[in-house]
Amino acid sequence: MTNTPENANLCGLNRKDFQTTVNGKKTDLYILKNRKGYEVAVTNYGGAVEAIMVPDKDGNIANVIQGYDNINDAINSPEPFRSTLIGRFGNRIKNGQFTLNGKDYQLACNDGPNALHGGPTGFHVRVWDAKQMGPRSLALNYTSSYGEEGFTGECRITVEYTFTDQNELVIEYLATTNKKTIINLTHHAFFSLSGIANPTATIEKQLMEINADFYLPIDNTSIPTGEILKVAGTPFDFRTPKALGDEIDADDEQLKNGSGYDHNYVLNKREEGELSFAARLTEPVSGRIMEVYTTEPGVQLYTDNFGCGNKGQHGATFPRRSAVCLECQHFPDTPNRSYFPSVVLNPGEQYKQKTIYRFAVAE
Repeated sequence: MTNTPENANLCGLNRKDFQTTVNGKKTDLYILKNRKGYEVAVTNYGGAVEAIMVPDKDGNIANVIQGYDNINDAINSPEPFRSTLIGRFGNRIKNGQFTLNGKDYQLACNDGPNALHGGPTGFHVRVWDAKQMGPRSLALNYTSSYGEEGFTGECRITVEYTFTDQNELVIEYLATTNKKTIINLTHHAFFSLSGIANPTATIEKQLMEINADFYLPIDNTSIPTGEILKVAGTPFDFRTPKALGDEIDADDEQLKNGSGYDHNYVLNKREEGELSFAARLTEPVSGRIMEVYTTEPGVQLYTDNFGCGNKGQHGATFPRRSAVCLECQHFPDTPNRSYFPSVVLNPGEQYKQKTIYRFAVAE
């Protein structure tokens, strides 16, 4: 690739290709570069991460997240949540309904009978106010108005991305509200540790480890049944590393309900809100490793079961099961399960979350 001012970045993305106006607000692209010279590219449209440029065991640098090379493709993505911020409520709420302070709320149902990821006009399609705070850090701000997508309360949200010299993408979330509400923020990054390509390699041989003794089974609409089950003796046991493909198509009702893995894991925690190890993904050919640390009580493992092979950045294509999502969050349908960790945010309180995606290579 020729090193010109237009494409001097490792990712080969041009800011001008991400500049447009959506509902009166300007979109742009921001490059975070650490001292090692590696990069993360983020657009303020939906907070989407369009590139994470890190090396493999041989030093070859590739983009390990599914993204686009222009704003129009990002806006018109057949997978609207591809590598975007998610809110006001990540994951699903049964029938789009919940009760808060004795009042019933109805959200848009955009996933069969259920509400998913904050609704069709959730945070993933909003243009955030962006401020780059040096070469390695970007702050995004958004005010979610009272009644937006059916949620109560005006919420002010700040999300900060930092790309450290240890090749860690750190995402920190902060939110306040002026009225009691529910909130569950996450990032829906589609990780392809082999590097995006045409076609992007599938994930069946990647080794998954999840620090969880329990998971949440789901019904045939992907809503938690309310049970909290042990992973032991099931295809959901990733307490020691195993290939994702080993049991992904097993004759198991839960895997059929999710068309693969699309389940929330109850992370092992010594205390609520501690920043601790959640998961490790290893791509054996490239030697790339991604470790996940989070303050959240759960992580949703999603194996891109509905990928459609559409085109992404620089001619890459994204077939079914070519990505792994590890969405750190509170549990799905929590507003309807009082014994799940609470997602209620009151005025005067702060919602805080920190998740780290650390990239390395096998020794």
